[in-house]
Amino acid sequence: MSAPRLLLVEDDKALAELVEWHFVQDGYEVFVTEDGDEALILALEHGPDLVVLDWMIEGTSGIEVCRRLRRGKETANLPIIMLTARGSEDDRIRGLETGADDYLTKPFSPRELVARAAAILRRVRPALAGEMLVVGDIEVDTVQHKAKRGGQTLSLGPTEFRLLSHFMEHPGRVFSRERLLDSVWGMDSDIELRTVDVHIRRLRKAINLPGLVDPIRTVRSAGYALDFDT
Repeated sequence: MSAPRLLLVEDDKALAELVEWHFVQDGYEVFVTEDGDEALILALEHGPDLVVLDWMIEGTSGIEVCRRLRRGKETANLPIIMLTARGSEDDRIRGLETGADDYLTKPFSPRELVARAAAILRRVRPALAGEMLVVGDIEVDTVQHKAKRGGQTLSLGPTEFRLLSHFMEHPGRVFSRERLLDSVWGMDSDIELRTVDVHIRRLRKAINLPGLVDPIRTVRSAGYALDFDT
């Protein structure tokens, strides 16, 4: 299981370093920026599992960054925790209505922030809660490297297993071919983009048992997602 990726958007450098340290100690891979415009770029480049976003930052405001992330195809389901010195109920409601999943008022305990992040990730990334992933009628045992659908064992190659596990960790989330190359093959891989399509076809063939729906959704000009709700 890969380390969870965190995008931290905070223009208070001392606070950013403190928060980054706590998340790194907890096993996260952390990307940091103090600029809202750069945050939108990094969210697409690195595909974080979670964003910790300060309301008052340079460039595009945190509330606008949150709004744009919610509108983006690849980032619509990205969990967001907002940090702010604004403590009023109206500000909290505004942040949540814009799309934030949680809200923490400064000053705050970094340990509490890490705990809240972990709680959110346990909901949206099931692999962090244990060794068994279950989405729809598919089960993946990440320790024994076994997968079943409807109780029937699936025959998967190593790459297809990694692909399926990645999709299972992020159900419903759309991944571009570039993101899948980064997450499944690794950033230094020389694999071509079209190879992703080949392995997606192999994965589909392996998991689409007779009479069952195809849970892998192709999103035109965006990528692929594992989704039983469509």
